[in-house]
Amino acid sequence: MRIILDCDPGHDDAFALLLAAASKEIELLGVTTVVGNSYLENTTRNARTVLDLFDIDLPVFAGCDKPLLRNTVVAPNIHGSSGLDGADLPSAKRPIEKLHAVEFMAQTLERYSDVTLVPTGPLTNIALFMLRYPHLVKRIKEIVLMGGGIAFGNVTPAAEFNIFADPEAAKIVFKSGVPIVMAPLDLTHQVIVTDKEVNRMRQMGEKFNLLADLLIFFKSTYKKVFGIEGVPLHDPCTVMYLLHPELFEAKDYYVDVETKGELTYGQTVVDLWHSSGRSPNAKVLLKADKERFFNIFFEKLQNLKEV
Repeated sequence: MRIILDCDPGHDDAFALLLAAASKEIELLGVTTVVGNSYLENTTRNARTVLDLFDIDLPVFAGCDKPLLRNTVVAPNIHGSSGLDGADLPSAKRPIEKLHAVEFMAQTLERYSDVTLVPTGPLTNIALFMLRYPHLVKRIKEIVLMGGGIAFGNVTPAAEFNIFADPEAAKIVFKSGVPIVMAPLDLTHQVIVTDKEVNRMRQMGEKFNLLADLLIFFKSTYKKVFGIEGVPLHDPCTVMYLLHPELFEAKDYYVDVETKGELTYGQTVVDLWHSSGRSPNAKVLLKADKERFFNIFFEKLQNLKEV
């Protein structure tokens, strides 16, 4: 399957990126970056750095450096000032592509009509693509995104970070008519990295030790900010769904995004009881088989030793 991974690395984005690159079932056409967990310069450098750590020769395209309408929001309290603190990663070796991420998406969708977009950050690039190239929107096979929540947020009581960082973009995407699969916080908080997974990572070799260091840092900020023991591996849930949808329970719901509420700005409003009368526009992932998830996750990462 052909995908474009649109990300804002970010610790969990880094693992989504590596999982996609390590999976032979996936043809990762390119990586696009957006402002989100950190500023665009950082998220772009981090994507290139993580790929180059394992000598993965894939193009990285920088995208939007600010949201469509709202002021920029970043998350140094979670991901550190670089967006990927916690490990002494070697510098990137390859250059960033000169083409803008949105133009890369357009050129790719002109060429292929079976591309899945996998956004693991704010939806700014995807929305701008839809606004600029409306005639290409129907060529997107599906969008599998990490974002939103049903019962809770993580940047406000109501809003999850990726949606809160650009709710107007998210609203455009959810109203686009493209088939959407949504991995919300309710799901991702079932896939928790503990010391067991960190130690498993350490046993895989020198480069994986650096990845384990990233997880330790990520765990520490979640402990400090949320009081959580362990850390949810949010973004890899998107890639794992593409690889093994049978690991997840899902239901179709109508999802909208609040862009005006004083207390609820950035909330994904999921119509659990179909009270709006609207037809579902998203397959919402609700449950994950954590044990099988991690077994497959580590099995796939083993492939990086061959790269």
